[in-house]
Amino acid sequence: MAEEHSEARRFGEVIRQARVLQRRSQREVASALGYHQSKVSRLEGGRGTDDIRMLREVSRVLAIPPHRLGLAATSDISHSEPETEDMHRRTVLAAGIAALAAPTLPSSTHQDLVQSLLPGTARVTAEQVPDLQSMRDQVAGVRRLFCTCDYTKLEGTLPVLIGQLRQAISDSPGSSDLSGLLATAYQTSASLLLKQSDQGNAWLAVGRAMAEAERSGDPVVLASSVRVHAHALARDSHTAQAVALVRHTADQLTGSYDQRSPKYLAALGLLLLRGVTAASSGGDRSATRDFLTEAKEVARYVALDSPDAWANFSPTNVALHGLSAAVVFGDAGVALDTARPLMRRHIPVPERRAALWIEVGRAYSQQGRLEDGYQALRIAESCAAQDIRRPAVRELVADMAARDRRRTLPELHRFSRQLGVPA
Repeated sequence: MAEEHSEARRFGEVIRQARVLQRRSQREVASALGYHQSKVSRLEGGRGTDDIRMLREVSRVLAIPPHRLGLAATSDISHSEPETEDMHRRTVLAAGIAALAAPTLPSSTHQDLVQSLLPGTARVTAEQVPDLQSMRDQVAGVRRLFCTCDYTKLEGTLPVLIGQLRQAISDSPGSSDLSGLLATAYQTSASLLLKQSDQGNAWLAVGRAMAEAERSGDPVVLASSVRVHAHALARDSHTAQAVALVRHTADQLTGSYDQRSPKYLAALGLLLLRGVTAASSGGDRSATRDFLTEAKEVARYVALDSPDAWANFSPTNVALHGLSAAVVFGDAGVALDTARPLMRRHIPVPERRAALWIEVGRAYSQQGRLEDGYQALRIAESCAAQDIRRPAVRELVADMAARDRRRTLPELHRFSRQLGVPA
């Protein structure tokens, strides 16, 4: 039942995004369909998407490709055979559900990470808590693991580090330095959990990060915690709240860029880029443009672009977010034009290199160029093999394979099977 609800919400989001991109109100679409506005509202909320005739009308009115709503193309099916239509839709639903499905049992390292976020006495495996500099080095190490997409090792390392930091704070209460390091460890945990689509536990990490950031009193650490908070909000479709949070925080940090430290500017720049992601996810082109403009201005004064950097913010990262926003808005041609110079640029951070090729794959998929999309995703895999196996990318591959109904790309179907999401 939960799986069907998740798929219904996905169809609702497709409908909402199509309407927003066409700048049409719910009332206008409802009038074209001959229904009350509340019906469109329910559809966008993921309720009522089991009505096949209604979905086909929505597909027609909003010019949504039928397959995106789990429908067969009109030319493939007779209207006198609703059973066939329903069977086709169930097949596409199954593919989507497979892509969204999490592993049947969480790994022991995942459970250890979640346990480390819970209240209670921290368990420290080492006999002696490391000194402050050693823990700074360890925090830098987990950030590097994230940037290099070594998520397996990261998931095993974070619980021990969090336990050590919590023990150190217990031994030396009131240490702003230790609180800042623990906030960063929690931020990294939240980012990892969001990569894994574990929204519930990500929120737990976000709450911990915000609390420690406030204790640290460091605006850089606080801005970074607000960034992951906004990320979690946007991933839960609370895009307006995410945009407002980023805007409120950024307004307190902007200005005098030539007098700020690189860490300060990187934290601000990454916060603005999170605003780009949230605004584009919410269909707000104006806010997306504003955040990108501000981020470009900050990037004039700082360029941290290395797996060893405290935070990766640079003109390249700004351009990558512009590319991603174009993909979200369905502007595939603009996205590919943005991507071409980036393809020739050296991007030293594996997570960012993979992000480039994943977004290129999405853009090609939007244009129906499945073979090009598949090739882009294989390049992404060569950049960061673990990143390509996260749920969002597996969903993309499953969708591409499901659309290749004639199986003209056997390599794409082999790839989908390798990722555990056969069409």
